[in-house]
Amino acid sequence: MTVKTGPLASGGIQMEQGLVLYLKEHNNMLAGVPVELFTVDTGGAPAVARTKLQELVELNKIDCMIGPLSTQEALAIDDTIRETKIPTVFVAAADDLTQRRVNPWVIRVTSTSSQCAHVMGDYAARDLKYKRAATIADDIAYGHEMNAGFQRVFEEEGGKVVQKLWPPLAVPDYGTYIAQLNPKLDGLFCGFAGSNGFRFFRQFYEYGLKDKLPLLGGMTAFDESLLPRMGDDAIGLLSVCWYSATIDNPQNKKFVAAMQRDYKVDPGFYAAATYTAAAVLEASVKALGARVGDKEALRDSLHAIKVEDTCRGPVSLDKNGNVVGNVYVRRVEKENGRFVNKVIKTYENIGQFWTYDPDAFIKSPVYSRDFPAAKNLEN
Repeated sequence: MTVKTGPLASGGIQMEQGLVLYLKEHNNMLAGVPVELFTVDTGGAPAVARTKLQELVELNKIDCMIGPLSTQEALAIDDTIRETKIPTVFVAAADDLTQRRVNPWVIRVTSTSSQCAHVMGDYAARDLKYKRAATIADDIAYGHEMNAGFQRVFEEEGGKVVQKLWPPLAVPDYGTYIAQLNPKLDGLFCGFAGSNGFRFFRQFYEYGLKDKLPLLGGMTAFDESLLPRMGDDAIGLLSVCWYSATIDNPQNKKFVAAMQRDYKVDPGFYAAATYTAAAVLEASVKALGARVGDKEALRDSLHAIKVEDTCRGPVSLDKNGNVVGNVYVRRVEKENGRFVNKVIKTYENIGQFWTYDPDAFIKSPVYSRDFPAAKNLEN
C-alpha cells in the first residue's frame, strides 16, 4: 500500500521500487515461497486506504501487507487490520499504534514519528549547543509527533523551542511562514514529508536565509530522493534518520548499487523501508517453515524476529512490535558527483521511548500539536 499521486508521491514511488527490487533479487520468492505482489495507490487519503485494504483482503486474499506510507492512513486502517487479522509491516510512523493503542497484528521496522526526532533534539542541544530553536512541519499527525519529540528532548537538555509553525500538507506557498520566522534562532527543525521538504527548502533559500539560519531535517525532510533536485545549495544540511545510503555494510552497498542501476537514484527512507520490511518478512517466513497461510503463526513470527544484517543495520523489536535499531545524524555532501546524506554520528539501539521509562512514557498523552506544552513561545 503506497502513494503515487499528490505531495507524498515521491516517497511512495520509492516504496514500491524498494520492494520490487528485493523481490527481483530473490526471484520473486521469500524463503522459498513464491510471492504475488499487489500494489495499490491510496493518494495519501485515509478513506481510500480503508477501501483499498478491504479490497486487498477480500479480493486479492493477501497473506500479509507492507505499508501504508502516512501516519493518517495508518490510523485510519487500524481497526480494519484488527478486524481482518492481517499481519502488517508498517512503513507509516504513527506513534500510538505501538504505544497506547498497540495493534497485535502490526510490526514496524522503520520508526515512530518521534523516534529519530528525539535523537536530533539531543544532538542539537549537546553537540551543536543550540539554545533557541523553532519547529515547522506539515500540519498532520506525523508532523505533530515528530516536532513534539524534538521539542521534548531539546528542552529537557536546556534548549528552548520559541516558535512552532504548521503549514497545511498541500500548502501552495511557504512564503508567509518563512516571513514569520523569529530572527533570533540557532536552528530550525523541519518535519516535512514527501516532496514538501524540497519545496520549503527552495523557498527558504530564495528568501536569502541560507547562511543565516541552520536547518535541521527530520527523517524525510531532506531524503535522498530529493537531494538531486536540491543541488549544491543542500551541501552541509543536517538531518536525522534510521537510514542513509552511505551506511557501510554489504547489504546496503548491494541495495544502493541496485537502485542506481535499475532506477538511476539513491535509495532514501521510503525505499529502504520496504527493502527492510521484505528482509524481515523473509526471515519470519523462514522461521515459520513457510506456513504463511497461518496468520497467527506469521504474526507471532514477525514479532519475535531479529535480523542482524539489513540495509539499515541490525533490527529487533520491542514488546510492542516497534523497531529498536541505529539512528544516524547525517550531513549532505557531494561525492563523485552525487549528493549523499553522509553519516556523521551513529546512535545505537534506539527505541521508541528514547531514554524514558516506557510505562511512564505511555501514561503521558500521545505527542501532538499541544503536548508537550510549549512553555517558551515568543511572539
